[in-house]
Amino acid sequence: MSDSSHDVLGPLAAFAGNWRGSGAGHYATIDSFVYDEEIELSPSGKPFLFYRQKTFAPNGGRPMHTETGYLRLAGSNHIELVIAQPTGFAELQRAPAHPTILEFVQHTLGVSPDAKQVLSVRRRFELTSPDTLVYDLWMAYADVPISHHLRAELTRAD
Repeated sequence: MSDSSHDVLGPLAAFAGNWRGSGAGHYATIDSFVYDEEIELSPSGKPFLFYRQKTFAPNGGRPMHTETGYLRLAGSNHIELVIAQPTGFAELQRAPAHPTILEFVQHTLGVSPDAKQVLSVRRRFELTSPDTLVYDLWMAYADVPISHHLRAELTRAD
């Protein structure tokens, strides 16, 4: 990444790249599962990264989930994750700016009347090394309080 891209992105610069790996999911209402995941965080030339996430059944299996949006600077002290999901959800998550850990909390969750009963979502991105991104997601669904749902360890693929 060029120095000018790094300057525009500030604390987002280290997260830019294509990330691939595997993860595991569990929740009170479903059987535990494993998956492969790809996250693309692409520079735009502006103070945000394009965000695209896809999961698949292991070993090149069927598509499981996808979402798209932006990871953006919000003022001088915060990062926002803005996501749209084809399942009928729109999220705005907010985290304090940090060079290696983005501890997001839900600011807004928009839910279609036809979507599942997701009540809240919380996400965390951590760079445990320059080439390793660990991703966690917590969710509250129907009568189940906020609980850990997903964890993936991804490596830089570019």
